[in-house]
Amino acid sequence: MTGNTFSVSGYGPKRAGWTRILARDSLARRLDWPILLAALALSMIGSLLVFSATRNRTEINQGDPYYFLIRHFMNTGIGLALMIGTLWLGHRGLRNAVPILYGLSLAGILAVLTPLGSTVNGAHSWIVFGGGFSLQPSEFVKITIILGMAMLLSARVDAGDKAYPDHRTVLQALGLAAVPILIVLLMPDLGSVMVMVIIILGVLLASGASNRWVFGLISAGAIGAIAVWQLHILDDYQINRFAAFANPELDPAGVGYNTNQARIAIGSGGLTGAGLFHGSQTTGQFVPEQQTDFVFTVAGEELGFLGAGLIILLLGVILWRACRIARDSTELYGTVVAAGIVAWFAFQAFENVGMTLGIMPVTGLPLPFVSYGGSSMFAVWIAVGLLQSIRVQRPMSA
Repeated sequence: MTGNTFSVSGYGPKRAGWTRILARDSLARRLDWPILLAALALSMIGSLLVFSATRNRTEINQGDPYYFLIRHFMNTGIGLALMIGTLWLGHRGLRNAVPILYGLSLAGILAVLTPLGSTVNGAHSWIVFGGGFSLQPSEFVKITIILGMAMLLSARVDAGDKAYPDHRTVLQALGLAAVPILIVLLMPDLGSVMVMVIIILGVLLASGASNRWVFGLISAGAIGAIAVWQLHILDDYQINRFAAFANPELDPAGVGYNTNQARIAIGSGGLTGAGLFHGSQTTGQFVPEQQTDFVFTVAGEELGFLGAGLIILLLGVILWRACRIARDSTELYGTVVAAGIVAWFAFQAFENVGMTLGIMPVTGLPLPFVSYGGSSMFAVWIAVGLLQSIRVQRPMSA
């Protein structure tokens, strides 16, 4: 008896220490490492592509060839910190903070419509601060819409009161999403609006809501697109982009220039590419905005089909694992959040790659994890944190 008492008192602290270590190991084992490693790989590849696209552009790199490379690394580091913070708070913890996050998101995009807002590359969707720091609030609205709609659609289902969201709940969720979408449309930031609409469709499909809502939204979207065109809500540069998509030869020296040069750059890469930092289209600066919207052209020209294919493969890994997280979630809320992120990443990646190949209109959407840009990088890493939280399934009391 004395020996047993000595054993417990003597080794208790050590046993408690090992328990904490094992708990940490358990968390590490439950993380989805394919998503994390694929996202990191994309960010590192993106840093090389951004460096290649900007190292000789003295008009934007302030005379420092490493200017954009360093900032891309910084954005990635901040994104990782935001992912860890999101994982620590947990998707369930953020569920309780949705009203606050929603209010902050609305305040951010409304601020863009005030004198605080700035126009960058034709889009009046930025707030520019001192020191070259800028913020695009619409990137964070995507997260808010996902969390807000998931909270409403899953509340009664996860409580066991309903088998699926009823019509009233769906209307409330659509109303929540409609307000920021209408504000973003006024900027106008058509690319972000397109992503948000796809997010809504993905969220509704995952929630188990009646398919009539999905078909109704698709019909409403078609009618809305016609109305936007007829009411001249779009700016001239956006209309010209759609015209160039429909007919790239319409104005090859003007609105069709970007897409023509993008296809030339990708086509010249062949199977293995010209080699990193050796692309003639990239070095000659023939493709505009190669560090952001058209970063995929750098991969196509300098890394070739194999390098560009690797980027698509890594994005595919993230989408595949995110779909599994959505499927395996023990609650509808987690399923809907993960599905919204899948819809977001899938459409934005397809749109970005598609516009460089000429199969989608130019909308100015960045390639997730790869394109240069702090707001986009922060938002996608927060999304990774949400996916990891759902995967870990942290208990409510934790």
